[in-house]
Amino acid sequence: MNNQMQEDTNMKKGVNAARIPFKEKFSYGLGDVGNNLLFDMGQIYLLKFYTDSLGLPAAVAGLVFLITKIWDGFADITVGTWIDNRRNIGVRGKFRPFMLYAALPLALITIVSFTTPGFSLTGKTIWAFATYMAFGTIYSIFNIPYGSMIPAMTQDSVERSELASFRWAGANTGLLITTVAFMPIVTAFESMQTGYVVAATVFAFLGLIFQLFSYRGIKERYVSKEQAKARVKGSLLSKYKSLFKNMPLLVLSLVNLFTFSAFNVKLAVQVYYCQYSLNDISLVPYMGFFSIGCVFVGIAMVPSIVRRIGKKSTYILGCAIWAFADIMAWFFAKSPVPFIAFACLAFFGTSFINTLNWALVSDAVEYGEWKTGNRSEGLVYSFFIFFRKMSQAFAGFIPGLVLAAVGYVPNAVQSIKALNGIKGLMFIYPAALAVATIIAMGLFYKLSDSRFNEIVVELNERKLAESKA
Repeated sequence: MNNQMQEDTNMKKGVNAARIPFKEKFSYGLGDVGNNLLFDMGQIYLLKFYTDSLGLPAAVAGLVFLITKIWDGFADITVGTWIDNRRNIGVRGKFRPFMLYAALPLALITIVSFTTPGFSLTGKTIWAFATYMAFGTIYSIFNIPYGSMIPAMTQDSVERSELASFRWAGANTGLLITTVAFMPIVTAFESMQTGYVVAATVFAFLGLIFQLFSYRGIKERYVSKEQAKARVKGSLLSKYKSLFKNMPLLVLSLVNLFTFSAFNVKLAVQVYYCQYSLNDISLVPYMGFFSIGCVFVGIAMVPSIVRRIGKKSTYILGCAIWAFADIMAWFFAKSPVPFIAFACLAFFGTSFINTLNWALVSDAVEYGEWKTGNRSEGLVYSFFIFFRKMSQAFAGFIPGLVLAAVGYVPNAVQSIKALNGIKGLMFIYPAALAVATIIAMGLFYKLSDSRFNEIVVELNERKLAESKA
C-alpha cells in the first residue's frame, strides 16, 4: 500500500522513482559514438570521395546529397510512424529491437558506399545514388528508435538533459575519431581508392561494436503493451495533424534547418579549406582534435549554465558565440593558428546548441501529448530529424553547387574566385544561419523550463486520475 502511495506521489510530482545509473547513461552515449563513426564518414568525406576518387563532377556530387537526404527525411517519417504503430511490444522493448537488427546491415552498406566500381560516369552516378540512399534508409531504421528513446527512459527533465549531454558527448567522440583518424588511414595507401575502402571498413566495424554495446546497456521504463495498444487507436492522420499544433517542435525543427545545415557545411568544407586555402590538408586532424576537444568543454558546462539561465537562453548564447567566432575567422583565419583558434571557439558554441537539441525535442513529446492527447515519440522525433535531414541535403548540395559555380578543379591550384567561394562557405554561411537561429528562438520559442515542469505535473495528474477511474 505504501509503495502504491509513493508511486502515486511520484506521478503527481512528475518525478522518477529512481535516477538512471551512470553505466546506462554511458551506454546510451556509446550509441552515438557508433552512429557518428558511420555517419560522419559520409557527411565529412563522401563529397570529396565523390569528386576526387569516384570522379563525379562537383555539381552531380552535390545533387547526390540533395536527393538522397530528401529521401532520408521521408524514410525517417516512415520509420517513426512504424515505431508508434507497433502493437506487439516484446521483451526487448519498443525501440531497442530496431537497433539490434539494423546495426550489421548499416555497417556493411557504409563500406559499400566508399567503393569505386569500374563503371562509366553514368554508372558511377547511379551507384552513388543507390548506395547512399540505402545507407540513409538503414541509418533511419537504427537512429530514429535510438533518438526517440529518451522519453521512454525517463520523465525527469534533469535526467533528460544529462542523457542529451552523454549522447552529444558520444556524437562528438565519434566525430573526433573520424576527423583525426580517417584521412591518415586513407593516405597510408598508395591508392586512394583502396585507402577509402580500408578506412571505411575499420570505422564500420568499430561503429558496429559501439552500437551493440549501447543496445545491451539501455532500458525502456515508460513503455507498456497497454500504452502501445492505446496509442494506435487514434487515426494516423490525426497524429500527423497534431505535429503542426506543437509549436515548440515546429520552432526547434526550423532552427535545426539553420544550425545543422551550417554545422555540416563547415564539416564538409573544412577539408577543402585546409587543402587549398591554407595549403596543408594535414591540418584537418589537428583542427578536429582541438576544436572537438572544446566541444567536450562546452558539453560539460551546459548543465550548470542551463540551471542558471535555462535551456532557451543557453541555446541562444551558443549561437552568439558561434556567429562571433566565424565572423572573426573570415577576417583573421589566414594561417593555421588563428584558423584552429576560431574553429575551437565556433565548435564550443555549437556544443550548447547540439547538446540541448535532444533535451528540447524530448520536451516537445510531453508538450504534444499535453496539447493534443497524442503521445508519439517516434513521430515527434522523426519529424524533427526530417528537418535535420533537409539541412543535410542542403549541406551537401550547396557546397557542390558553389564549388561548381566558382570553378573548383580537384587536386589543382584554385583560382581566387574558387578560394573565396570556399572561404564564404566555411565562415559566412554558418555565421548568417547562427544569427537567423538567434532571431527565431528569441521570438517564437515559448516553452520555458518552468512551464515544461508544470505540463509534466498536469500530464501525470491526468494519468493518475485515469488509473483510478
